[in-house]
Amino acid sequence: MSGKVWFITGDSRGFGRIWADAALNRGDKVAVTARSLESVAHLAVWRGGSAARP
Repeated sequence: MSGKVWFITGDSRGFGRIWADAALNRGDKVAVTARSLESVAHLAVWRGGSAARP
């Protein structure tokens, strides 16, 4: 694990999703945001994390 933590906005599509996927693939932790929790929930499930509303 590289030990980095990313905060990426707009992760449901586009560059935000690309960056989130890339960071997760290299073993980093990612805090994601999007207008809809459902649009980014797959990121949490995919890596065994959690998704929650603030």
